[in-house]
Amino acid sequence: MPAQVLIAGAGPTGLMLALRLARHGIPLRIIDKASGPGQASRAMAVHARTLEFYRQMGLADEIVAHGVRIEALHMRERGQEIARLPLKDMGAGLSPYPFVLAYPQDDHERFLVSQLKQAGIEVEWNTALSSFSQDEQGIHALLERDGAERYCDARFVCGCDGAHSRVREVLQLDFPGGTYAHLYYVADVKISGPPNTELQIHIGEQTFALMLPVRSSGMQRLIGIMPASADHAAQHSYADVRPIVEPLLGIHVEDVNWFSTYRVHHRVAQQFRVGHAFILGDAAHVHSPAGGQGMNTGLGDAVNLSWKIAQVLQGRIAPAALNSYEEERIAFARMLVATTDRVFQAAVASGAAGRLVRHWLLPHVLPFVTGFAAARRAMFKSLSQVRLNYEDSVLSSGRAGDVLGGDRLPWVHDAQYDNFDPLRSMDWQLHVYGVCSAGLAAEAQALGLPVHCMPWTAQAAATDLLRDAAYLIRPDGYVALCLPRQESGSLPDYAARHGLRFAGA
Repeated sequence: MPAQVLIAGAGPTGLMLALRLARHGIPLRIIDKASGPGQASRAMAVHARTLEFYRQMGLADEIVAHGVRIEALHMRERGQEIARLPLKDMGAGLSPYPFVLAYPQDDHERFLVSQLKQAGIEVEWNTALSSFSQDEQGIHALLERDGAERYCDARFVCGCDGAHSRVREVLQLDFPGGTYAHLYYVADVKISGPPNTELQIHIGEQTFALMLPVRSSGMQRLIGIMPASADHAAQHSYADVRPIVEPLLGIHVEDVNWFSTYRVHHRVAQQFRVGHAFILGDAAHVHSPAGGQGMNTGLGDAVNLSWKIAQVLQGRIAPAALNSYEEERIAFARMLVATTDRVFQAAVASGAAGRLVRHWLLPHVLPFVTGFAAARRAMFKSLSQVRLNYEDSVLSSGRAGDVLGGDRLPWVHDAQYDNFDPLRSMDWQLHVYGVCSAGLAAEAQALGLPVHCMPWTAQAAATDLLRDAAYLIRPDGYVALCLPRQESGSLPDYAARHGLRFAGA
């Protein structure tokens, strides 16, 4: 069957989009101008919400096994530790993955490529998107491989092709923002002494460096700011940073596997969709390294868009649902870019303000605040993206307990059940925590909507859920509709409003 979706870019975002679409049964092509997966990536952190998406696909356990759980964050300045924040099980009870996972982007990409191959899909390497046009039927693309041009027609094109996106360029979308003055480096190194299994961060005036473990090679990933003296050099090597980074992090590097430099931007595209074309990941938004949010946000873009494209193509939801991709993701991207930019700039700022952050706020106030369980939970929710919601989306409606339409489904698990298990279907479903009325059950059956009626337990009561309320869950695990009293007629009205046709219809 001809491809219905053309994905440009085989980084983590494009690979996740391809995998999710394949799980939904959508024919696709995924191309990349590179010759293979990246070798010198800088994205390391995989957060809880991303692992929850992987759990839907049955891949989370394998990814966790490949990575390293980061149990603590060590903050350093002038070569001395100024604060230690425990991260182990910081989100206990909030997510099946209450930790931060270190899993390098290059390893991550190779894993996803292998999963795609198992699904019968090969990434078309050395293949570039030259141009495309679109009409009512879809897109008409011109691809280039080994100097030869060939055409590809599809219903949709998805630009997952990075900060210099060809898809965004063809669409003539502005990419407002800026570029940090600093030049950054990333390196894979072996250090002497016992292996490091925790996150080490050095902050200082116009200085930043971090170190994370890399399980696949038994080495450490270093990321930081190049010294000003080497900023404009024609070529760079680890020798340029060795005299600075090793005293700051308290390490001695024995071997350098690879070393690279790059610039960091903070930008959000003016739009994420034009007709049959979409942009995702770094093609749509780029941010500072603060919080390790960039790759996770791109993966979230892919999850959000994949089920909407799939169900539009299958005639299971109204085409207008595709508008909600930009609506839901662009607001978060703008907030994230603004937040990470402020945090990063404050941490490395010169003058009194920067010294206040580094000498007082980070070493004294932050450890004190995170000593409280409520503060740790709040920090985890933000860092892990489980707090991210779509409450203003056209697809979100109602409230039951403290859960609003658009919220991530709260996690409930005990000896009786785990409410994330049914999410493996990656399809619409109705959850009731308590007793499901005969009327609601009949409405769901008539619509072909699966119902999961789960007992009201102490664990459920400890969440924001409401006893005996019903929650319509989207294929991505977010709540679409809340029915606090299992209101008659609301479920079929919602389905009719959005042109929904459920799997059992």
